Amino acid sequence: MEFLEQQLPRYVDGAWITLQLTVGGAALAFVLAMVVGVLGTTRFWWARAITTVYVETFRGIAALVVMFWFVFAFPDLTGFELDPIFAAILALGLNVGAYGAEVVRAAINAVPKAQVEATVALNFSWFQRVRLVVLPQAWAQMLPTFGNLIIELMKATAVVYLVGIVDLTSVAQQIRSATGETFLAFGVAFVLYYLLAQVLIFGMRLLERRANQKLGRAPAGGGLLSLLRPPTVGTQVGVAK
Repeated sequence: MEFLEQQLPRYVDGAWITLQLTVGGAALAFVLAMVVGVLGTTRFWWARAITTVYVETFRGIAALVVMFWFVFAFPDLTGFELDPIFAAILALGLNVGAYGAEVVRAAINAVPKAQVEATVALNFSWFQRVRLVVLPQAWAQMLPTFGNLIIELMKATAVVYLVGIVDLTSVAQQIRSATGETFLAFGVAFVLYYLLAQVLIFGMRLLERRANQKLGRAPAGGGLLSLLRPPTVGTQVGVAK
């Protein structure tokens, strides 16, 4: 208990940095995934070419290397020095966004073609088709994978100490070096990472449940305990309410 009383404030500060990196990286990754994923389903070859270059580039380069490039190489090339936290968010967002773009593209392509053709017959504009029919169904389908990507992004933040950011992992290493308590130092970090992951998972389950309810795929009730397991997805499809 004495160890926790002395070191907990430092762990909380490190966990706060980890949470900022996770939220910032996830927000950037989501925007990139949606934009690039939608562009990847269009009939314009140049849009598909741009998305292919982005996806294959950042899926093929480690996020840590991209982070090093932004922190150490970018200032040499441009003369502008990026804040390490901003550089880490940028690197993580670009990397995870590339994976997310493929999730979005696949989810959009999985929407039954007959429904898209029906919207054309009803004289829906492209924006109406995407907003009312395509994205609501694709959104429900892509959310579980998005949840996994956010958790992976959160875990990937553990390497940011290599560019001088004092995150949760960095705090654990510093405390271990100062106290010699290896088990306790990393044990507390273990628990905090787990708790952060559970909060993120719970939030994604809420989004999944709401998305499926809007499509008539999940019961309105069920309570909080139902969020501890993946929602049951039926076969009913429809336009978002």
